[in-house]
Amino acid sequence: MSQDIKTFSDFKLNKQLLTAVEEAGYQQPTEIQQKAIPVLLAGHDLMGIAPTGTGKTAAYVLPLLMKVKYAQGNTPRALILAPTRELVLQIEEVVRQFSAYTDLRCLALIGGKGVMAQAELVLQGVDIIIATPGRFLDVYRTGSLPTRQIKTFIMDEADKMMDMGFMHQINSILEVIPVKRQNALFSATMAEKVVRLSENFLEFPERVEVEPQATTAKTVSQKLYEVPNHKTKINLLLYLLSNQEEFNRVIVFTKTKKAADDISKYLGRKLEGEVRVLHANKGQNTRINTMDAFKEGNVPVLVATDVASRGIDVSMVSHVFNFDVPLIYEDYVHRIGRTGRAEQNGVAITFMSPAEAYHVAKIEEMIRQPIPRAFIPPDVTIEKTPFTEEQQMAREIDEQKRKEDPNFKGAFHEKKRVFKNPKGKVVDKNQKKAKEFGPSVKKGPKGRRGGNRGAKGRRKLS
Repeated sequence: MSQDIKTFSDFKLNKQLLTAVEEAGYQQPTEIQQKAIPVLLAGHDLMGIAPTGTGKTAAYVLPLLMKVKYAQGNTPRALILAPTRELVLQIEEVVRQFSAYTDLRCLALIGGKGVMAQAELVLQGVDIIIATPGRFLDVYRTGSLPTRQIKTFIMDEADKMMDMGFMHQINSILEVIPVKRQNALFSATMAEKVVRLSENFLEFPERVEVEPQATTAKTVSQKLYEVPNHKTKINLLLYLLSNQEEFNRVIVFTKTKKAADDISKYLGRKLEGEVRVLHANKGQNTRINTMDAFKEGNVPVLVATDVASRGIDVSMVSHVFNFDVPLIYEDYVHRIGRTGRAEQNGVAITFMSPAEAYHVAKIEEMIRQPIPRAFIPPDVTIEKTPFTEEQQMAREIDEQKRKEDPNFKGAFHEKKRVFKNPKGKVVDKNQKKAKEFGPSVKKGPKGRRGGNRGAKGRRKLS
């Protein structure tokens, strides 16, 4: 069926949607769109798996708009859940773009805004709700969000929502929306545990998988630098970003919010052009303004945590940096999927410390290909690894080896402290310490040196 589809008009979409698609610059459907849209238009449940940046959002938004068609009543008829605020806003933008020639009403429900204010917007009438799970429940509990008319339920980035601990909230949502409905799950990765959990609410789903799970986009070139320590990572990052003609729109991913803050401040002092940071501690308005400025090209460098790895849809990102290797290996696919989007070419660069080699090997196993190595340029200063960082990395490596071999004791397991005397004989170090400080003093029955000498043993005072 998908082989016969060459244009969006082959989907038998209505004129309003086709006009919006054409104005959005979509010329021909991607593979996931070719396979998923007919299934959803036919009313089946679907599990869709495709690499990030291949058009999954349009793959479920277009059939949804075709199904809902026009504004009707005041209660929502479709619900789309996503794990992060950024992704919710991105989906809302796509929905508004494709529904431009209809009277459909969509509403994004996200944290960072007043619950009651959002509840009032729901009461004004809405057809499609896009929300994070927590905020949907917050608004529902105000009593202003009727759910009896919801006939379509879509989860985007389903694996991430379950990994982030949203399963309890998702189960609560499933209890308050109608049982008879169409369901769809989309993601770039779909772990087996997610498949098992999804069996709770998918009914005989059709599985659409355009490439094997955790496949990186073909438009993304990958590169890996083996870097000895954190400071050398900073030096290498600054050296590469100094070539602003080549690195003109860049995202740098870090594991922690503190690292994102520190790196953005440092780069802001060293580079020309503005550097912004994006993570969960930033206010909602700040996050929205940062994303808008980055999309418009006013901010050439964005430093972010994984909260943004699934919510940034910018087609002209030239490079993505993994300053830290992600510990959730699927996040690697989502991070590098921020570049090479919409058929554009992109480059993903990863910095790997000795302690991160273990995780890189797991990622390479997951994506079924080695990441090409690159040499650190000779102009980059390679710093000496501080003792504390060296010790920390050694502990991490020991812990990794224990995962592979439970019998591994490691460099930091408790060992008997010994030394060799001048004759070469091994002696317990505790014995050496005793000899250095002389023989131990015998204690009396009450623990005082010399025992309880009594009146006769005391020195008389004159």
